[in-house]
Amino acid sequence: MAFIKTTEQDSKYNHLEMMSVSSLLRNMNDEDKAVPIAVEKSLGQIIQLTAQIIAKLKNGGRLFYIGAGTSGRLGILDASECPPTFGVSHELVIGLIAGGDDAIRNAVENAEDSKTQGWLDLQEHKISKNDVVVGIAASGTTPYVIAALEKCNENGIITGAISCNRSSPLSNTAQFPIEVIVGPEFVTGSSRMKAGTAQKLVLNMLSTATMIQLGKVKGNKMVDMQLSNNKLVDRGEKMLVKELNIDQEKASELLQKFGSVRNVLLNHKS
Repeated sequence: MAFIKTTEQDSKYNHLEMMSVSSLLRNMNDEDKAVPIAVEKSLGQIIQLTAQIIAKLKNGGRLFYIGAGTSGRLGILDASECPPTFGVSHELVIGLIAGGDDAIRNAVENAEDSKTQGWLDLQEHKISKNDVVVGIAASGTTPYVIAALEKCNENGIITGAISCNRSSPLSNTAQFPIEVIVGPEFVTGSSRMKAGTAQKLVLNMLSTATMIQLGKVKGNKMVDMQLSNNKLVDRGEKMLVKELNIDQEKASELLQKFGSVRNVLLNHKS
């Protein structure tokens, strides 16, 4: 199938500067409604990649996200939320972005065009065959990401990808590509919009399903979450109140003693 970069096609809307605020927001919302439907069409691909990630992490491996710009930032966001949400090490899910940490907040000129830096960035983390690397690029054409996945393939490392164009160079490189075809953006070429939303949804699915399969959720509760603020402590106490049929004062006492909801449940039963 020929590669058509739909993420760069002209928006079906024009003269945006002449629209009222109400029209702008309603039209953007109408476009956003198409995103979960596009994700649904890619569920088969998402399931395949998720299965690979679960198998590797159950065997002691790690999950890497690698991207540039918005895509790289979304990978870092998902990776950074795994430790507080699921109580895992910061080394289990790692997000890398072209241009390094400076690029999280500021654009780094030409960083995404490097065909060598992505693999160097992965090597800094001692990447191995135990790991999985997921390249993220809305266009599916980012050299930094594609070249990194090519090196992973050469070294026997499982590769996945999340992009928003069909049959892109990135999809053709990854062993387990995910293609979420959201079509042209409301603002032509602004892939931080629908494409970014699609990537965020897929990343949520990959990491959350993996963590559940790794035993980091009990029932529907985040029993391994880090109690790093008052909101999360309160949530933990309410979990214990419901699970153990105790009052909140007792729940607070147990949390302080054992440090996590899971530890309370394990020690209370014993």
